[in-house]
Amino acid sequence: MIDKATIDRIQDTAQIVEVVSDFVTLKKRGVNYVGLCPFHDDRTPSFSVSPSKNICKCFSCGEGGTAIHFIMKHEQLSYYEALKYLAKKYNIEVREREQTDEEKVLESERESMFIINDFARTYFHNLLYTHPEGKSVGHAYFKERGYRDDIIKKFELGYALEQNNAFSAEAMRLGYKKELLLKTGLVAGGENQGPIYDRFRGRVIFPVHTLSGKVVAFGGRILRKADKLAKYVNSPESEIYSKSRELYGLYFAKRAIVKEDRCFMVEGYTDVLSMHQAGIENVVSSSGTALTTGQIRLIRRFTQNMTVLYDGDAAGISAALRGIDLLLEEGLNVKVVLLPKGEDPDSFARKQNAESFNKFITDNEVDFIRFKAQLLLSETKNDPVKRAGLISNIVESIALIPDSIKRSVYVKDSASLLDINEKILIQAVNKIQLRKYDQRNRPTQTRTNSPSDRGAKPSAATSSPQAPSHKEMQVGMSRKKLRIDNIEREIIRYIVRYGMTMIFQRFEKQKQINGKQSVEIDVLVEEGSTVIEFVHFDLERDNIQITNPLYAQIFEEAYRESANEDFQPARYFMTHTDEQISKLATEMLSDRYQLSKIHSKALGEEHNDENSKLLEQNSLEELIPRTTTELKNAYIMQQIAVVMKKIKEAQKNDDFETTMKLLQEKQKLEEIKKILAKMLGEQVILKY
Repeated sequence: MIDKATIDRIQDTAQIVEVVSDFVTLKKRGVNYVGLCPFHDDRTPSFSVSPSKNICKCFSCGEGGTAIHFIMKHEQLSYYEALKYLAKKYNIEVREREQTDEEKVLESERESMFIINDFARTYFHNLLYTHPEGKSVGHAYFKERGYRDDIIKKFELGYALEQNNAFSAEAMRLGYKKELLLKTGLVAGGENQGPIYDRFRGRVIFPVHTLSGKVVAFGGRILRKADKLAKYVNSPESEIYSKSRELYGLYFAKRAIVKEDRCFMVEGYTDVLSMHQAGIENVVSSSGTALTTGQIRLIRRFTQNMTVLYDGDAAGISAALRGIDLLLEEGLNVKVVLLPKGEDPDSFARKQNAESFNKFITDNEVDFIRFKAQLLLSETKNDPVKRAGLISNIVESIALIPDSIKRSVYVKDSASLLDINEKILIQAVNKIQLRKYDQRNRPTQTRTNSPSDRGAKPSAATSSPQAPSHKEMQVGMSRKKLRIDNIEREIIRYIVRYGMTMIFQRFEKQKQINGKQSVEIDVLVEEGSTVIEFVHFDLERDNIQITNPLYAQIFEEAYRESANEDFQPARYFMTHTDEQISKLATEMLSDRYQLSKIHSKALGEEHNDENSKLLEQNSLEELIPRTTTELKNAYIMQQIAVVMKKIKEAQKNDDFETTMKLLQEKQKLEEIKKILAKMLGEQVILKY
């Protein structure tokens, strides 16, 4: 067995475009990629790969899923063999054994640490608006910097009180354990039974979100002048946080990055905030640390194009040369923009809007290799030794680029720029490439066999008979059963896509005094329920069960897992070990799966691809009850049909008593049918 932490790491690291590209030639089309499907005789590209969702899908034969399931199908491997295949591809160590009791405790601790971080995020944020010190110090700081409230709330910014243990005291009062508070890094101290203290006291707080939106760490900026204290303090590395695998702002930027097909890289938290406020959302921050391979691969999931923004001073120019080689090595197209002297991304963005900012970028961005060559040329002057060093430096960077066509273009451009024979540069680049190849392929003492080297050992996934597909399950169904199956499928789609979304929440307009002004705000006066909770309650109270075994399994697992507030149905089912479930989830998450025309008509809206997705998201309060009612209606119609068949048999046998009982039962069912039809706004026509 592979432990959960390793599986999560493989799932997060494996990039669908990269994995599929090993077997399929892909071409970019909009924000996605397309190619010929490897699973059927495809003459026109019908295989779509979505880097933002990290899934693939063939809209002709229906095959698809995550990177794991693509490898399972293409290489005929079991789930765990596919995990090992991808682990080898991305150099991830696989621990294949049963979890010990200690590891199970550690897994539980990880979940508890996320819960604590979630509490801390809410606690710090609320202080900005409810505590006198939070309002006068923390909130005032953000306002002084010019940040609007929508930006403060979007990034869930906060403030930690000056008091030595205000946060830790409140957390322990609510039952959070001191040991876990220390492990998250929110509090420090406690050595030799000594007192603990809040790590971020007297600082404004910047929560760091994972790609899925969980708060994994915090950054804190001190506001008072203190020579002996660092300006910024960040959460230490922990069981749930590794700074080399997180990028500040990526959770909020990923959609914009895909849309713009470009990512801006800046250095600090406030750089990200100011750019968002200026209307530029495709921006992430390295939080003042050098870029790592893990961070770059996160970005590459969404775009191949990176523009790095730096201060226009000497320190900024020096910083521009550090770490960018790693971007080139990972195959990104890298450009550099040096801002006007005395400006940083934060200050510059606050003076711009999206249009003027993007115009400045377009006018001033320079390809990294050219930028590096021009910068070093200005330093070498006529010194031949320095010039030789410059050429070696440029060659080292070019040799890192994995794409041979790009390398040749850069060689040609650099030869012209440096006034050197192109053949000499080619020889130098080839020499470095050969050296790297030898290093990669140097024999080691242990060798892991590739999947192709292993014997054709049958696995559970390949040797056992496959369960019938959804289409096969429909064969032989009556029209009424097929209708029930279609409605059940629609319910499961809502659960996979929106399972933990709250519906039926009730808000009221209430007046609030803001300074001298009275403003109206929406206040939650009645807590709603999640989609999963409502569907479970609505079907259970009428004793309606999901009849399709596959859908029933998804429904049961969703209800069980929904007890965990962090449950993400889309991710859970898309990466499910059952290939049928993961395929179905992938199909249901696809943009091609649009709101039905019937439901669009019921909402009084025109049905088209543009408004369908948004309409569905905003109409769950109407759609979910309607769909469960449709299921009840179809179930009743099926029951009426069964009773009618029994009546005919009873009449045929001249069984008067049975006929009368069945007629009474039919009458009751028809009354229920009328009620349901009225709820659905249908006209009741009872013909059998």
